Amino acid sequence: MRGGLALLSTVSSPPPPPLRRLRLRPLFSSGEPLSTDILRVKSRRSVWSIRTQAATTMASVSKPRFCHFSSGFGFENVFVTVWLSISQDQENIGNVRKQLAKLFETSLRTTVPEESDVEPLVAACTAKFGDYQCNNAMSLWPRIKGKKTEFRGPPAVGQALMKNLPSSEMVEACSVAGPGFVNVTLSKNWIAKNIQKMLIDGIETCAPGLSVKRVVVDFSSPNIAKEMHVGHLRSTIIGDTLARMLEFSNVEVLRRNHVGDWGTQFGMLIEFLFEKFPDWENAGDTAIGDLQAFYKASKQKFDEDPVFKERAQKAVVRLQGGEPRYRSAWTQICDISRREFDGVYQRLGVSLEEKGESFYNPYIPSVLEKLSELGLVEESEGAHVIFVEGFERPVIVVKKDGGYNYASTDLAALWYRLNIEKAEWIIYVTDVGQSEHFQMFFKAAKRAGWLPDDDKAYPRTNHVGFGLVLGEDGKRFRTRSTEVVRLADLLDEAKARSKAALIERGKDKEWSEEDLDKIAEAVGYGAVKYADLKNNRTTNYTFNFDQMLNDKGNTAVYLLYAHARMCSIIRKSGKDIEELKKTGSIALNHPDERALGLHLLQFGETVEEACTNLLPNVLCEYLYNLSENFTKFYSNCQVVGSAEETSRLLLCEATAVVMRKCFHLLGIVPVHKL
Repeated sequence: MRGGLALLSTVSSPPPPPLRRLRLRPLFSSGEPLSTDILRVKSRRSVWSIRTQAATTMASVSKPRFCHFSSGFGFENVFVTVWLSISQDQENIGNVRKQLAKLFETSLRTTVPEESDVEPLVAACTAKFGDYQCNNAMSLWPRIKGKKTEFRGPPAVGQALMKNLPSSEMVEACSVAGPGFVNVTLSKNWIAKNIQKMLIDGIETCAPGLSVKRVVVDFSSPNIAKEMHVGHLRSTIIGDTLARMLEFSNVEVLRRNHVGDWGTQFGMLIEFLFEKFPDWENAGDTAIGDLQAFYKASKQKFDEDPVFKERAQKAVVRLQGGEPRYRSAWTQICDISRREFDGVYQRLGVSLEEKGESFYNPYIPSVLEKLSELGLVEESEGAHVIFVEGFERPVIVVKKDGGYNYASTDLAALWYRLNIEKAEWIIYVTDVGQSEHFQMFFKAAKRAGWLPDDDKAYPRTNHVGFGLVLGEDGKRFRTRSTEVVRLADLLDEAKARSKAALIERGKDKEWSEEDLDKIAEAVGYGAVKYADLKNNRTTNYTFNFDQMLNDKGNTAVYLLYAHARMCSIIRKSGKDIEELKKTGSIALNHPDERALGLHLLQFGETVEEACTNLLPNVLCEYLYNLSENFTKFYSNCQVVGSAEETSRLLLCEATAVVMRKCFHLLGIVPVHKL
């Protein structure tokens, strides 16, 4: 079950209605019909757009935006697709590849004016051939071959593309290789100038310009009355990183925790509370004590005592019917869970806003009524269902007993997010085991006309699935007693191990106890996060403290050491780095200086790629390679005391600034000494 808890604020849940079988009431007190708010996707075809696509991801610059036009006479709202082209200045910030693509677009229009729909294919390449490469020649040749053309093959097309490339200060040299690949070497002076601009104007100038403006990220997943365990770690930190990257890209992100705060288990918990503590209202939290132990005891009684089980089932009806005594007990149980979850979120530095199952419950009847009016809801074997293409079994929206389920709640939540919160993109972060549920749920929404058929058009939904956390035995990560590992215990151990390693290195004698504790926490928690995020989220990964706390290789500890080394170099120089930013300049004359500078400029397009594909590991790979480039630069280029000291100190500072932003996007706290 998806869900979680709010750190910054909790949206109070509206009073839950009684369970009914499709006896649907109006959604709004004003009596306004729901049909005026349901999205009706109309035209999805644009007349004209300029798209600039990456050769690897084919992510377009211009994206469709649904604009809302209201008739003012109560007629159904109309949503149409409008292609928004971001201004060149805004689009080019932090994205070298797109700047080059703009140049090659001009060249394409000159070289093959009759092929107006051809989009430039530009990608970064290895230094052996240049910095970037345009790969249009081969794909163009079959289209123009046989027509009246001056070209005699892909190499000739490539030569023409290079010849017609507009002059630009960013380009130092071009060449054509193989079957028409146009290789571009960037100007080292232009690279240096842009790094200096980032240092003076701030890292925000490197933020990618995404066309989407408001996104819901639904993540975390703990159920009320249960503790967060290691399985919740992935959803929480993957979702947080996606939200941070989108926020850096100037997108408004609604961080939503769809908590599991509604369902049959609450009847069991409430009835057990009443039985064990008749004076529970005055006893307060002490009546429940350890919520996890309380849950286990109530579950055992539910399984073993038929009379208790019957009372618990009736308690669910009373709770969902809104009886004050049951509602009050439910609120107390939820509040205890919230406090426990908050402690974990604070340690992880994660903020969320809670809108759980109970919040969306009142919306379900009206949403299902509208779906029924559209002819989507059918009766099948006593249940109410929606059939979707490609699946033999349907989406059940009302169970045989008249109750609702995940699908009915998810449909109500999607309706709310599209119509009330006006989100253009809704991202769900859960384990891959729920993939089929989301595929069916999204198809049902498309049948209703809420979502366009084109998965790349807006409004859109994506399921961000992730694999399992495994133990060293290759099985699901558990304690020796086969219990699921509590997330709080895991964080405790990570900090303890990190602190022990620092003490072993004598840092307890160099630092204050407060510094030792803070750095141990930053390194320990950062190691846990990075070990997860560096993997492709769709795969399983093995949890190993020794590996993740290793100070060598692709680990957070190694990266934090690299950052601390940069800070140490600047400190030991005795120079005022802020003053150097104003008076000094960067020169990239050594090959390792240039390689580091180029990698720094590719930060923005890396973030955009990670956002577009919803893959945090893309950013992790960039960060590790940045550290490797810096190590090579520092090994071969003397900084302090050299003739190039000012330039190289500024290059150290630029690297540290980009590293800190990477750490921030990954939810890792940087350290300035280790």
